Amino acid sequence: MCGIFAMFDLAPGDDLAGLRRQALELSQRQRHRGPDWSGVFIDAGAILVHERLAIVDPASGAQPLRSRDGTLALAANGEIYNHAELRLGSGYDFTTGSDCEVVNALYCEGGDPVEWMARFNGIFAFALWDGAAQRYLVARDPLGVCPLYWGHDTAGRLCVASEMKALVGVCADLAAFPPGHVYDSADGGLRRYYRRPWRDYAATRGRAPGDLRAALEQAVQRQLMTDVPYGVLLSGGLDSSLVAACAARFARERIEDGGRSEAWWPRLHSFAIGLDGSPDLAAAQLAAEALGTVHHGFVYTFWEGLDALPEVIRHIESYDVTTVRASTPMFLLARRIKAMGVKMVLSGEGSDELFGGYLYFHKAPSAEAFHEETVRKLDTLHGYDCLRANKAMMAWGVEARVPFLDLAFVEAAMGFDARYKMAGQGRIEKAVLREAFAGALPEAILWRQKEQFSDGVGYGWIDGLKAHAEQAVSDREFAAAGSRWPYNAPATKEAYLYRALFEKHFPGPACAATVPGGKSIACSSPAALAWDPSFGGRADPSGRAVQGVHAQALLT
Repeated sequence: MCGIFAMFDLAPGDDLAGLRRQALELSQRQRHRGPDWSGVFIDAGAILVHERLAIVDPASGAQPLRSRDGTLALAANGEIYNHAELRLGSGYDFTTGSDCEVVNALYCEGGDPVEWMARFNGIFAFALWDGAAQRYLVARDPLGVCPLYWGHDTAGRLCVASEMKALVGVCADLAAFPPGHVYDSADGGLRRYYRRPWRDYAATRGRAPGDLRAALEQAVQRQLMTDVPYGVLLSGGLDSSLVAACAARFARERIEDGGRSEAWWPRLHSFAIGLDGSPDLAAAQLAAEALGTVHHGFVYTFWEGLDALPEVIRHIESYDVTTVRASTPMFLLARRIKAMGVKMVLSGEGSDELFGGYLYFHKAPSAEAFHEETVRKLDTLHGYDCLRANKAMMAWGVEARVPFLDLAFVEAAMGFDARYKMAGQGRIEKAVLREAFAGALPEAILWRQKEQFSDGVGYGWIDGLKAHAEQAVSDREFAAAGSRWPYNAPATKEAYLYRALFEKHFPGPACAATVPGGKSIACSSPAALAWDPSFGGRADPSGRAVQGVHAQALLT
């Protein structure tokens, strides 16, 4: 992954040299995303800046990517996992081995971008300029794994950036670019290119699950596409452990040549973090020993986490309580991973949304309600876990890939009746996924109850944050929170603290509106609070808020 910045709709009288300097300065705010190289393209209609984190084709894949005739310029962030098959039969004259260059190739084939965008399986955000046609495209991957923001400067020029911080003070109307959409300047339209039949429960009713194990293994194998050292995040929970188990199967073979040669880095390294004595550290060690990974378990202190909070919020660009809680240990872990020379990690985000893994799903009143909630969760994932995993890791130039959100696996996971996913009455959450991987992990890991990351790193982390906020925020300040922030007014002193830190870097209503809100219990959508009458009175994003379901899963 990388960082991109683009400026379009330049006028004939614009000072191109001055705008080039401005674009470079704005892009520099997100250079942590791409510490390996910076590239700039400029002509009379557009400026593209690329901050590169070299993962695939580090020798020749520098961006912006130009077509052989010089008419196209592409600044892209992310990975196109099926780029090799998209290259086959293409008449495009490729200039690099970069996976992202297939964007230029498919554009040159012609046709409606809504049609050819649907052919990608990957995580991406890009800005494409066609100088000959004076046309540009802006697009983001279907689930919003890669961040992207856009807005207009005072002269009406469209600005696009990987992170909001590059647009603050420049675009009064900045907003998150919607996942699964493409903007085409040819018609001035923002259109959705990704909408699947499984969004409607009726399309899945009565359908049995397919081979989930094979589907996830194939997703992990696809996402091992890399030319640099990589590892896996291993919290010891079900999701990260399954990803690690799949990765361990393929770690010794080089994915790029179809497994015909040994991998450049054949030993799989795994990484975990937590407070001293945390559930995750104990579980991760058990999983690592079973899988044979080279494991690194790091301990952080509450005060180290607290000291990092301002910088964490600046990087993740959010004041959401759950996101801040979970991003802080991930931010600290990313720094340790970077220090070891690793540039890419596989992570377990997305499984809970696909399979209803959060503990409140035990209260779902029907399969249809269960399914509708998973769709709601997927629709907002870009503002929560995807945002956290991407920005907390990329703060240190480490790319996080999410195999559960591989589009082929999403099809497999969402295409069957949610009654097979339902928990409750003695059936644990995500049982259908656990059953599919029988024998792949130690029983204590395979059947470990859900621990949200901010819980699993150690319960003292959340409890300490709440206690600190009680001391840091006065009753008088908190009483005036609604007047200070009419939108998404903080409901607790902890939320007030995060909002105040956020506002220092991201002032104004437009920045605040990029962060989703609403009441939640154990990461539910606001709609799911209706599932249990007790939810509304004790809404808290921690999994421990779901009484009678959660158990502290300390391993001994």
